[in-house]
Amino acid sequence: MQQRRTPPGGPGLLVVLVGTIGIGPVLTYGLSATSELVIADLGITAADFGLLATVCFACAAIGNATVGRIADRLSDRLLLSAVFLLAAAALGLAGVPGGYALLIVAFGLSGVAQSVTNGVTNRILLQRVDSARRIGWAGIKQSGVQVSQLVASLSFPVLAMWIGWRGASLVSILLALGLLMLSWRVLERTPVLTAVETGADVQPRARHGAMVWALAGFGFLTGVGVQATNVYMPLFAVRELGFSLVLGGATAAVAGAIGVTARIGWARVMSRGASAPGLLVVLALTALAGAGAFVVAGATGWTPVLWLAVALHGASALGVSVVLMGTLLRSVAASSMASASGVVTAGMFGGFTLGPVMMGALVSSAGGFQAGWAAVGVIYLVCAVLGLALRLRRPRS
Repeated sequence: MQQRRTPPGGPGLLVVLVGTIGIGPVLTYGLSATSELVIADLGITAADFGLLATVCFACAAIGNATVGRIADRLSDRLLLSAVFLLAAAALGLAGVPGGYALLIVAFGLSGVAQSVTNGVTNRILLQRVDSARRIGWAGIKQSGVQVSQLVASLSFPVLAMWIGWRGASLVSILLALGLLMLSWRVLERTPVLTAVETGADVQPRARHGAMVWALAGFGFLTGVGVQATNVYMPLFAVRELGFSLVLGGATAAVAGAIGVTARIGWARVMSRGASAPGLLVVLALTALAGAGAFVVAGATGWTPVLWLAVALHGASALGVSVVLMGTLLRSVAASSMASASGVVTAGMFGGFTLGPVMMGALVSSAGGFQAGWAAVGVIYLVCAVLGLALRLRRPRS
């Protein structure tokens, strides 16, 4: 008698989904947490350091915009293998003492590794996880970025004090390779469900509608604020409030930990039928309050206000992507999920590209960090207006 297949979508698959989303950003978050060491070692400026993240996100944005339709025709195993191998190569290059130029190449590879992560993981959710758990799992897998932020922000400073920041990068290769082998094993044991089992009720579309492009626009704006904050938050804590290197890295770790909880929580709210535009307005206004708290922390030097700003950032801005991806899962077919996700993700990474270089330029100007946080606040205000416009337009759509 043939053995019955185990129910699909077990814990192993969830770990692979989280790892796929989180492995690419490890390099960015790890070196951001040790930015003071990197800047001093390479003899670069804060703006030069911000350019590294810009290169990473630019490569990711270009990749998401160009390879989505190709990814629609490639297997899950092949795409996951590409993600983990490219991430491992990026971490390896960063560990080679070859100077600033080689580090730019490493960050570019890290960005390419993030080109199809949302597309392939969303498709896996549609094809291998039942509809009752799908959006909830989307929140968990989107928290992979914050898991990466938490792990890298805590481990890199500690490892850097022992084996240097390059050594910390080399050690991280083991994580990428471990996830690669786990992904092969899990996909082999997790079948693709039938249309009835998946609860599929969405018909494929030849072209993406206005909804997809609107989500991409919102993702772009919030992406600017998210990475302007993520990349420079540890440096702000060290330079402006006198934090140690490890405690400065802890600001990003705390934001990441809160972001994990926030993404899971917002996914649960959305799975209960909450309006996506309404959630986006709430997230934008909360992020605006966080930017204001950063301004107050810089002006007063009050540590509790800084931690409040970190918490507001983690609870709001870091939760936007799960609402964007959840909306796609509600309305896009599996056959075009990689390309639709690519459009929205390209918008987010376009914002990620602009955010660090904008913040780096402002931090290096006469206005310093205060000018940077004010600019982030203006961006979130525009996001709130856009979300409100989407909410008002929704009944007529």
